[in-house]
Amino acid sequence: MISKNLFSILCAILVWVLGVGFYLFSYYIPFLENPELQSNIILALGIIPSTCLGTYLFYRNHYMKPSALAITFVIVATVLDVLITVPAFIIPYGGSYSKFFGDPMFYNIVVEFYFIVLYFGTHLTKKIKA
Repeated sequence: MISKNLFSILCAILVWVLGVGFYLFSYYIPFLENPELQSNIILALGIIPSTCLGTYLFYRNHYMKPSALAITFVIVATVLDVLITVPAFIIPYGGSYSKFFGDPMFYNIVVEFYFIVLYFGTHLTKKIKA
């Protein structure tokens, strides 16, 4: 059986993959003149079902405090952004690490990500305990 820590990381990777998918997909259907703003809006909206899915999958078979799971998800996503997202998808198009991590929208999405996992995880664990 897979440990809860490893499974939480795998769920976080799934959420990150879905988030990057939403981000990249948004460039193929332009509806705003600013493609960066559009991709951030799509990501902010797309992270909600992605995060709920990852949280739900985790709590189906494992238990961890929702705050610990939320921190795990945020750390894994940030590490994957450092190692994959920025070098593969941002730098080739004229971006940089400082632009990516200096963008206030990045921190808004991180906070949203944390609180969605915290809220949904708390909701799911209350159901489990009841």
